[in-house]
Amino acid sequence: MTARMRGWGWRGAACALVVASGCTLFRAPQPPPVVNGVQVGIASWYGPGFHGNRTANGEIYDQFELTAAHPSLPLGTRAMVTNLANGRAVEVRINDRGPFVDGRAIDLSYAAARTIDLVGPGTGRVRIEVLRNAPAPPVRPPPATSTAPAHAMPTSSYTIEVAALADPAKADHLRSVLSSRFPDAFVVPVAGTTGRYYRVRIGPYPVRGVAVARAELVNRLGYPAILLENPEP
Repeated sequence: MTARMRGWGWRGAACALVVASGCTLFRAPQPPPVVNGVQVGIASWYGPGFHGNRTANGEIYDQFELTAAHPSLPLGTRAMVTNLANGRAVEVRINDRGPFVDGRAIDLSYAAARTIDLVGPGTGRVRIEVLRNAPAPPVRPPPATSTAPAHAMPTSSYTIEVAALADPAKADHLRSVLSSRFPDAFVVPVAGTTGRYYRVRIGPYPVRGVAVARAELVNRLGYPAILLENPEP
């Protein structure tokens, strides 16, 4: 038992003995509440020490996926997390519980924290906004029977996300800058509970290897690059 634990245990015992004298236990600070789907608070991130462990919803934690731990949002919730210091945003899926540090609002995966430049500082003030449910994709008829080999038609497409921004002018400017090297750069709006975000993307590409090569080039230009398979707008 550490000295800190021993000290806490002694203080708790002492309080139990002198309740009549007005001794009260320290109450840990709580994160700010979620109001109308929006929360502003301190974010941190967790990575290598938890990589491969099981999350609260039973998945295996992968620090390179865009996920997060939150104390109260339902598991499976999708939220946009914006770093208030630089305006960069990232969409995450809540698949775990935490943070377990007093007063913090959310624990991002390494990949999510890197996207909004939070890895270096370790913590930062963010806005968490629950995203509206996207409309269900249209039901498509099954493909016609064909004698062609199964691998003849691509079954997936890949898109690279460079940024998600709350300012449409900044998003369009970034798209314009990228378009000098990537003519297929485009902007996709996504609705939040209080406004819109604008995703700057490149693609799509039918072959994963081509998308990976483009993502590496984006990284060399100094931008983060998230490889998305079959992204939904």
